Amino acid sequence: MLHLRLIVPTDLRDTVLTSLDGWVGVTHVVLLPDAALRPSGDVVLCDVAREAADEVLAGLRKTGLAERGAIDVQQLELTISQAAERAEELAPGEGADALVWEAVSEITREESTLTVVYLAFLAVATMLAACGAVLDSAILIVGAMAVGPEFGPLAGFCVAVVQRRPRPALRSLTALLVGFAVAMALTAGFSLLMDALGLFSQAQFEAARPNTSFIWQPNAMSFVVAFLAGVAGLLSLTSAKAGALVGVAISVTTVPAAANAAVALGYGDFAQAGGSAVQLLLNLLGIVLAGMLTLLVQHGAWRIVLFRR
Repeated sequence: MLHLRLIVPTDLRDTVLTSLDGWVGVTHVVLLPDAALRPSGDVVLCDVAREAADEVLAGLRKTGLAERGAIDVQQLELTISQAAERAEELAPGEGADALVWEAVSEITREESTLTVVYLAFLAVATMLAACGAVLDSAILIVGAMAVGPEFGPLAGFCVAVVQRRPRPALRSLTALLVGFAVAMALTAGFSLLMDALGLFSQAQFEAARPNTSFIWQPNAMSFVVAFLAGVAGLLSLTSAKAGALVGVAISVTTVPAAANAAVALGYGDFAQAGGSAVQLLLNLLGIVLAGMLTLLVQHGAWRIVLFRR
């Protein structure tokens, strides 16, 4: 169940209450007259079955509530109520399968904005991957994959393209391109510094590295793994039973490929730089393609559920 707190201007009270009463899956409606001060109006509380949330939120937006009042949404971990059970029974489909576009858009907006924290995480992850590449340490590579925040902009780009929203798509693409450019530049400088300190060497980097050579030797499996990771990532983002963006990056090699390319450029090894660049592009392409297809399939499947209601 989702919990909604609405700030409703007085002149919209009847419209909102009537709408809530007419939507399947809405229960526990509470009216607190004149309880809101800024913006002024009534406070309306209600619970909504997740499978009905997209329709309810879209309908509330049409009333102008988002512009003149407020719509707050929270996930309820536990609701003990026969009324809530009845609301979930009446709502179409299953809550775990529901695609709540408002929630998905908000999550990806936060995760795909170019910020100092995002740049810091991506730079640190890329430097960590550089250490893993030079030392041929699979553990460091996996750690870098887990730390890297790049899936946020990738997911944001997929959502924006599917929704045909160019500005969020451009914001996500900017975060992705600028983030990788800055991270790779810093990692190239970091690798040269490590070399000067005697902690890295070109001989280490160009030696046989059986544990990490896959980073700069892309093949068909590189795209397959990235595609599957993209499916898992978007399902994690949209599902009520999975933590959004958690652990998804472990399955792909975007950050390690960028790191290996940065180190290779620093040493003038253009063969490894080129292979790493191809690996990076294959992973990005696989994730984006899988993400968009996953969203389209979910959207189409959910429309079929609603049509059969």
